[in-house]
Amino acid sequence: MNTIDKAKLATHYDVVIVGGGQAGLCVSHYLKQANIHHVVLEKEAELTHAWRSKRWDNFTLVTPNWQCLLPDYPYAGAEPDGFMKKNEIVEYLDGFIEKLNPPAILGINVTHVAKVGKQQFVIETDQGTTLAKHLVVAAGGYHTPIYPKLSSSLPENVMVIHSEQYFNPEQIPEGNVLVVGSGQSGAQIAEDLHLAGKKVYLSTGDAPRCARFYRGKDVVKWLFEMGYYETTVKDHRYNEEVRNSTNHYVTGRDGGRDIDLRKFALEGMRLFGRFKDYKDGKLIFSPDLAKNLDRADETYNRINASIDNYLLQNNIQTDASASVYEAVWQPESEVTEIDLVAENIRSIIWCIGFRPDYSCFDLDIFDKKGYPQHNRGVTIDPDVTFIGLPWLHTWGSGRFLDVAKDAEFIATHITQQIKYFNKAMNSISPT
Repeated sequence: MNTIDKAKLATHYDVVIVGGGQAGLCVSHYLKQANIHHVVLEKEAELTHAWRSKRWDNFTLVTPNWQCLLPDYPYAGAEPDGFMKKNEIVEYLDGFIEKLNPPAILGINVTHVAKVGKQQFVIETDQGTTLAKHLVVAAGGYHTPIYPKLSSSLPENVMVIHSEQYFNPEQIPEGNVLVVGSGQSGAQIAEDLHLAGKKVYLSTGDAPRCARFYRGKDVVKWLFEMGYYETTVKDHRYNEEVRNSTNHYVTGRDGGRDIDLRKFALEGMRLFGRFKDYKDGKLIFSPDLAKNLDRADETYNRINASIDNYLLQNNIQTDASASVYEAVWQPESEVTEIDLVAENIRSIIWCIGFRPDYSCFDLDIFDKKGYPQHNRGVTIDPDVTFIGLPWLHTWGSGRFLDVAKDAEFIATHITQQIKYFNKAMNSISPT
């Protein structure tokens, strides 16, 4: 656990950063360089809490270590093309925190934020109230775990947890386990349980997948060289909607490999379509398993084809030839109902995401869905910025790759706003 000098909440700051994850800390780094008076408010007892307490034991990065580019603190280990494990990620973050020594207050909960004038925010906490000229929301967008509404109550002897509560197979009771959701977390948790010998039932969704390695190189490396990570929201074919997209499932475990749900099915995992309901002892699924698997494989092959085209256009030679993934398993039929007791399902893990909760921010900057309206993190109120959200600006945003770039941009914006405000105040002050 990181240690931070205990500090009391001051009466005012130039900038208050809400959230002590890597995104908020990166903003703090650049504000310190600019000599901007600021504080990081973190509700948990430690910085970068989610990496420590909301990841399963066998968690690894999905992107290679060389993409870990926190400001003035790039990955410097012996395996740049490897994938850090949970404990290694924590060690990397602790090194950054120690070097940064951010002005942070831990265990403080922000309860209400309102703007009462130009560049004047009133920030109420459970440890008092402070004022700020600028607000940075670095609390991420994964706040409230999503649980589906069910027609019937699940039996009391069935353990029900969310993905953020899963740590290892040992915590799962005897019997079979249903994992709902096949995004990155769902697919990797299903694999973790499967490799441990648990009988896994997996309810799939529309998550895409990609190869880990192709044509002799990590697919991430190819996509980086092709400029994909520099794609901005405005340049993307889905525009703003891309912010709601599901990440491709793949893994960095054991040096990195594909996640092939069809292969898991051959090995005994039971696959189903999208989860719909639990009613009268029955788990009910949509008849879309084949479509979900086919769509994921289409994305897999499309990404590989784009790499083939890139190599051809740039006359790049590799030892590995082009290939197309062919399905190793097909569902014989679409099973849409199973009996919970008959299948001996004794635990369910919901891996269907989170909802953002910005309810404490009493600010007119959110759309009808409660999402901040912003351009590259700068909201429609230029005194409020966000950082750490997926696709904040590019595909690399929200990752270790581009969080420093986003933070530098936001810190520069804040510095300019404060300078303009101070200059304006000085020009109208009596001599």
